Amino acid sequence: MIEQIDLTMVNWARATFALTAMYHWIFVPLTLGLSFICAFFESIYVKTGDEQWKKLTRFWMTLFGINFAIGVATGIILEFEFGTNWSNYSWMVGDIFGAPLAIEGIAAFFLEATFFAVMFFGWNRVSKKTHLFATWMVAVGSNLSAVWILIANGWMQHPVGMTFNPDLARFEMTDFWALVSSPVAISHFVHVTSSAFLYASLFVVAISSWYLLKKRHLLFAKRSLTVACTFGLLSSLFVAYTGDEHAFHAAVVQPMKLAAMEALYDGEAPTGLVAMGLLNFSKKPGDDQDPFIFKVKIPMALSLLANREIYSFVPGINDLVFGNIEQNIMGVEEKMVRGKLAVAGLGDYKAAQNVGDQLAASKALTLFEKNSDYLGYGYLDSAEQAVPYVPLIFYSFRVMVSLGTFFILLFLVYLYLLRKDQLEKQPLLLKLGAISFFLGLVAQEAGWIVTEVGRQPWAIQDLLPVTIARSNLDSGTVAVTFFMFLILFTALLIAELKIMTKQISIGPEGD
Repeated sequence: MIEQIDLTMVNWARATFALTAMYHWIFVPLTLGLSFICAFFESIYVKTGDEQWKKLTRFWMTLFGINFAIGVATGIILEFEFGTNWSNYSWMVGDIFGAPLAIEGIAAFFLEATFFAVMFFGWNRVSKKTHLFATWMVAVGSNLSAVWILIANGWMQHPVGMTFNPDLARFEMTDFWALVSSPVAISHFVHVTSSAFLYASLFVVAISSWYLLKKRHLLFAKRSLTVACTFGLLSSLFVAYTGDEHAFHAAVVQPMKLAAMEALYDGEAPTGLVAMGLLNFSKKPGDDQDPFIFKVKIPMALSLLANREIYSFVPGINDLVFGNIEQNIMGVEEKMVRGKLAVAGLGDYKAAQNVGDQLAASKALTLFEKNSDYLGYGYLDSAEQAVPYVPLIFYSFRVMVSLGTFFILLFLVYLYLLRKDQLEKQPLLLKLGAISFFLGLVAQEAGWIVTEVGRQPWAIQDLLPVTIARSNLDSGTVAVTFFMFLILFTALLIAELKIMTKQISIGPEGD
């Protein structure tokens, strides 16, 4: 079965999904964060009655609306790809994965869309308080949408609340609450949404800094910066906290991802965290090469992060691939043996059911159930396939953390200079602030690379490899759609940038 898989098609399907997701994530965090920033601005307007705050609110709301429209378009395409390029995935886990997505569409998106019209077209048609309520409901609805989508993604990282139906060869939900209350899903949501708030704050900082550099709309820019930098600073501190929680949960349920993030091949007790390092790209699991050309480590920090104990053992890639008897770690090689027994048992069960041999079916089902926890490993060709691409994850993680630290400092400096009324006299800092949004985009995409590439080769952690989750399409068809989407998304991005830049050049005084 494995030999017949078209890996070229799988790679094109992965590339198409990655392309769509990365374009989609340019727009989504802006939607999540700008919705709340607009609500903050309008709340100040309603409380003070200052018409300048109303102009400020409407300006940022216009940019929010432009971004919202493009984000919806890319999001719809992303969901369709589950049915086109990943139909086996949709069949096997649609009972579980589809539930939170359905709730997102029925409840959260309709809440958001209903009040969206009032927010944009209700100025001077409804009372101030009614309009403010609509703006807050759009913010709440936007982020409720993120809740259900990230619950679905969190389940892919840590599948809970389900069982496998051998008759239909699909996973079925048994405990919806376990899906919703999964610590992995919760930490995933709070980290992603807080990073979105940070990203949107950088968007406001970038545009407002540009206005200060051009000596335009000075009061508007300073007011916008005061709110955005305060919101951004609080968000960035929360991102750091939730990032630590996210890494802790990864250590528990996705230890291979954590080992790849640190390029840790041989586990230690205690284990230091690599602050910076240069990787040896020729390093492979099980060989004698040093994984680093050079590195700087923080002693015992990784043990504290992973286990909340500074002298604890953190498994490395070799421990997870080949096993570690002393630490009671089952290696991928043994999991593959059990996984192949599960696959064989499932095949024998279906064959016996087809001919009505209940005794043989019962024996085969017993074999399957005994080894079903390792089902996904039965489709791997080698133990090394369970190791994601370490350099990409290692460097992406450090880019994300380094930029996150930089953003905290940036917000602090901006707030200090705003308080001293000295910010417009710092052109170099303002130029740095003007490009900070693009650095925020890099940090956002790097975080998703760690999250998604870090769990490869799994579509569903430990249960369903991407090679099995794919559709039965030829590689040429998928390659064509990749380039179609590349052209489409690039055109949409260019269109949005043109509309955005035109609106920004007009400024808050324009209609």
